[in-house]
Amino acid sequence: MLTMITFDETEKWNTIVEKFKDFDVYYLSTYLEAFKIHGDGEPILFYYEDENITAINVVMKRDIAADVRFHNKVNPHTFYDIATPYGYGGFLIEGTITEANLQKLNDEYNELCAKEGIVSEIVRFHPVLNNCEYVSSMYEISNLGKTITLTLASQEEIWNNLNTNKKRWIKKALKSGVQIYWGRSPELFTEFRSLYHQTMEKNNAKNYYNFNDDFFQSVLQDMPYNSLIFYAQFEKRTIAMVITTFGNGQIHHHLSASDINFQHLGPTNLLMYEIACWGNANGFKTFHLGGGVGSKADSLYEFKQGFNKNSDTIFSIGKKIFDVEKYNHLLRIRKKDENFDESEAFFPSYRI
Repeated sequence: MLTMITFDETEKWNTIVEKFKDFDVYYLSTYLEAFKIHGDGEPILFYYEDENITAINVVMKRDIAADVRFHNKVNPHTFYDIATPYGYGGFLIEGTITEANLQKLNDEYNELCAKEGIVSEIVRFHPVLNNCEYVSSMYEISNLGKTITLTLASQEEIWNNLNTNKKRWIKKALKSGVQIYWGRSPELFTEFRSLYHQTMEKNNAKNYYNFNDDFFQSVLQDMPYNSLIFYAQFEKRTIAMVITTFGNGQIHHHLSASDINFQHLGPTNLLMYEIACWGNANGFKTFHLGGGVGSKADSLYEFKQGFNKNSDTIFSIGKKIFDVEKYNHLLRIRKKDENFDESEAFFPSYRI
């Protein structure tokens, strides 16, 4: 009833995913290729089916021995944990969803993961799908903060949901001569990569976000129908860029970059607005921008909130321990390190 689809079964994987009416780009194998290259783990699709429900969950399976904090402390291919791929995910479930049917799914899921040596799981639930609401009995769930989602029913609605400040910036960018284009040529990805690395350096971003050339090459080659670069130009110079991913009616802000020397023109404001309008014209239902850094109501969140003052989507995470004994064993190993701070709110704790 519960099976694990491996990453080399691409056609089977995507066929299963696309049977679910609420599937999103984050569940497709083609999306995960870039993050496999980035070193996030081995993509796995859990697929469950019985006479009452069907369910899928996409994860990255990580060998804990590969973590530098466990170097020479545990044997390879012995302890694993799983996490939602970059972005959002969690179980999608269809059919007769009752506590009894969910319990059957949960029992099989727990048994299989423990058998595979998987110690724990961290889930970043999908804010637009709100798929955490069905699985509160399966996970310890925490709501971390609001995210911003634009509804794309009409261009009039998109404009009306902007706050006054955003409308002002968009008008200024247009009056200044900023123009918006989109495409996905190799040259555009090369240009994005250069501007992106400049932006990450300026923002003192974590090392994780230093995606290499192979990562961007994968987005270009493996997602021809699910990714697009939108870019703003001023006097024929590219001053802001956004990679979007999309599928099944949903658009997502994926990665962005901008030239600090042209911030006074507000190009990113116009860029995001035009992406939303493009989405409406092409039949998409939502454009999800995400939230603040660490899910906080910070300046980034406030910037995004200006695009839809009425957004009510919530970002939630789920925590699950499959093997308490192994979890505690890993925790004891970490506690021997001088720099280990158990008070830090992070899961799984042994990865602090």
